[in-house]
Order: sequence, then structure tokens, then C-alpha cells
Amino acid sequence: MHARTASTSRLPITSDSDLAWVRQHVRQAAAEVGFNLVQQTKLVTATSELARNTLVHGGGGHMEATVLREGVTRGIRLSFIDGGPGIADPELAMTDGYSTGGGLGMGLSGAKRLVAEFTLESRPGQGTTVTVTDWVSGVPSPRTGAP
Repeated sequence: MHARTASTSRLPITSDSDLAWVRQHVRQAAAEVGFNLVQQTKLVTATSELARNTLVHGGGGHMEATVLREGVTRGIRLSFIDGGPGIADPELAMTDGYSTGGGLGMGLSGAKRLVAEFTLESRPGQGTTVTVTDWVSGVPSPRTGAP
């Protein structure tokens, strides 16, 4: 396996205007890495949901965007980090239809379906970190070897 190289940027999520900037940053990074338009749209949709959750439910925080290069494999890892109240039952929060904000309850589970890798770490009173990773289509994933 070739050495992994990465570059990371950190963007604040403290206002509605930050949400637009975060989406724009992810779309631009995805295009530069080689994601096709459908992949870009899926990643930006997941970003929009997770950034909004960081602001609304976590009281604000930040996103860390990392461009990944491992040999010919290219991807993006996004971590949405807040110091808010946390999620009391992460498994329940990942259930389709579950909502604490009056929405459809498709946010976290929907975001998970849009990316290759998804992790949620949360502790009540200590905040939440959601990390998603996606890889350029047609290029082998370093995890599975499949395009």
C-alpha cells in the first residue's frame, strides 16, 4: 500500500452563513479531488444535514475536512464536531423516523446512506462527533479494494 497523504482544513459552524460556506467548501474540494457531479451532490447533501445538526442541536462547533490520497485512491473525510449536549441514545438517533427537532427523522440515517463510511461518537454533556468518508467512484477503496 502506498503512503497516505492528507491535507486538512477547519471551518467554523456558528451561524447560518457558516452552513453555506461549509457546503461550498465541500463541493469545491470534492470537485478538485475528482468526484463526479452525483457524488458531489451526495456529499454536499450529507454535509448540509450534518453541519445543520452541529449548529442546531450541538450549539455550534466546526468541521474538519481532510482530502485523502492513498496511491491512486482519492477521497474526503469530514468530521463535524460540537461540544453540545450530546446524543443520549445514538442507536435510536440513527433510526429512520426518529426526530428530536420535529423533522422527518431521516437526517443522520439519510446522511449515512449517502457516504461510504460513517461513524457517530457522542456522550451526553460532552458533545458529538460525526465523521463521514467518501471515495472517488471507479477508484479502489483502500478499505475494501472495490471501486
